[in-house]
Amino acid sequence: VQLQASGGGLVQPGDSLRLSCAASGRTFGLYALGWFRQVPGKEREFVASINWSAGSTYYADSVKGRFTISRESTKKTYLQMTSLKPEDTAVYYCVASGRRYNSGNSIWYSDKAYDYWGQGTLVTVSS
Repeated sequence: VQLQASGGGLVQPGDSLRLSCAASGRTFGLYALGWFRQVPGKEREFVASINWSAGSTYYADSVKGRFTISRESTKKTYLQMTSLKPEDTAVYYCVASGRRYNSGNSIWYSDKAYDYWGQGTLVTVSS
């Protein structure tokens, strides 16, 4: 499975931005798509994911109410980001999972749940 993320850029605080991720290859075995982000020198951080086998979405507390994850199919997902803050500045990575954990499993917030990682797209929030 290959993941191609796009949509990053430079925006001002309070602006909105939408990231896209397209999956290709053997996508029939995927059950979830999501996003992580990383600032250089810091640990990778879970952002959001959508699990269609369990019918659930998951968000980090830091983005809840501002970011919305959605999917067009098993091959494409979007991350709509609103009210962006400077602390949202990071490289955003698209991820995919072929695992079928139940919806209440906290592993969905961990990188351990995701088998495939795409290249990152840089989001910079600055005035």
